[in-house]
Amino acid sequence: MNIKNAQLEVDNWIKAHGVRYFNELTNMAQLTEEVGEVARIIARRYGEQSEKESDKNKDLAEELADVMFVVLCLANQTGVNLEEAFSKKLDLKTKRDHDRHHNNEKLK
Repeated sequence: MNIKNAQLEVDNWIKAHGVRYFNELTNMAQLTEEVGEVARIIARRYGEQSEKESDKNKDLAEELADVMFVVLCLANQTGVNLEEAFSKKLDLKTKRDHDRHHNNEKLK
C-alpha cells in the first residue's frame, strides 16, 4: 500500500465508522499520546529501564500503526499530500545527508 492509498483508506474508515475527524488540536494531542506509548515500549524493551510486567504484552507494531493512523488523519484534514511530501523530504535528506553520515566518525 502506498501513502496515497493509506490516506484514502483512513478517510474512508472515518466516513464509514467515525462520526467525523477529531479536530486538529485533538488529533495532535492524540498523536503525542501515541508517540508516548511507542517511547515507553522502546525505553523499557530496548533501553535501560526495566520492563514492567504490564508492559510486556504491549505490541510495538500496533503502537507504531496508531501513530501512523493519526498522522494520516492530520494529513487528510489539513490537505497535505503525505506521499508527495515524504518523497520530497527523502530526496532532500538524500542530497543533504549522504556524505554527512558517511563522514561522521561517531557512526564508524
